[in-house]
Amino acid sequence: MFDYSPAMNDPLGMMRKTYLDSGVVSPDEFALAVSAFGELLAGAAMFERHRGLSKVAVFGSARTKPEHPLYKLAEDFSRTMADLGWLVVSGGGPGIMEAATKGAGFASTLGVNIELPFEQFPNPYIDSEKKLVEMSNFFTRKVSMTRPSNAFVVLPGGFGTLDEAFEVLTLLHTGKMEPAPVVFLDQPGGSFWTRLENFIQEEIIDGQYINKPDFALVKLCDTAEGAVREIVRFYKNYREVVFTPGTASILVHQLPSSEQLAILRNRFPMFVARGGFRTNGTDKLLFDFDGRNYVNLRLVIDFLNDLVP
Repeated sequence: MFDYSPAMNDPLGMMRKTYLDSGVVSPDEFALAVSAFGELLAGAAMFERHRGLSKVAVFGSARTKPEHPLYKLAEDFSRTMADLGWLVVSGGGPGIMEAATKGAGFASTLGVNIELPFEQFPNPYIDSEKKLVEMSNFFTRKVSMTRPSNAFVVLPGGFGTLDEAFEVLTLLHTGKMEPAPVVFLDQPGGSFWTRLENFIQEEIIDGQYINKPDFALVKLCDTAEGAVREIVRFYKNYREVVFTPGTASILVHQLPSSEQLAILRNRFPMFVARGGFRTNGTDKLLFDFDGRNYVNLRLVIDFLNDLVP
């Protein structure tokens, strides 16, 4: 029996009393909520052991074979990122996920696997005991992979891969995730992402479902080196952003000069409603921010990164 005394500090017990015992939800719905709660905690516990280390999430098809050029592309990219001190996060399964873990190596990879009756089993290149969690829900898996990651690379894939890619872009577009670089990576001459880019331009942007600058949230690359360069560039000057009511503060390694502040004020008038762009004199760029325009926030970050050779 649950003890519902507030002194017990038992949130699960309180939820059971509020929703299940009172008949507000069915046992099946309550079981789903409890399962999701447990999976999110399991993922958080694994990533907590690696707090402070930069992480790049790699998404792509589970069906890509080792002989396919995309497999080697994912492997080469992940190996380079691991050499730079990054952890590589993947679904821990076959295909592109296997290539990413193989490239990063046993010590530099984390996995969040989805339990399916077909094709999705942990690959042999990951530490299944200490660096892999299994989940039965796709939505908890996506939350667990995206929340702690500092960069995202997406290779061609099916419905699941596209779901992951657009989930990340949606979170960035709406400010539900810290700013981060997103790379759509394909083999040289590949048409997977370029055809998607054309569709986004011709149907989504021209149809006025999003604005033209919104696609700045993602970069297309066709080499492992290009993808690595894009991620490293994003953190060349930018460190983090902090939001307070009405203001955003970007922590940087190198502040803009007075002339560069003037360029920012002219280029981004939506951020100069009150005080406009100013610095604290040491390491912070401050400007007006009303909780919107996260794409323009990304463009400000790009501007700041361009200040560093």
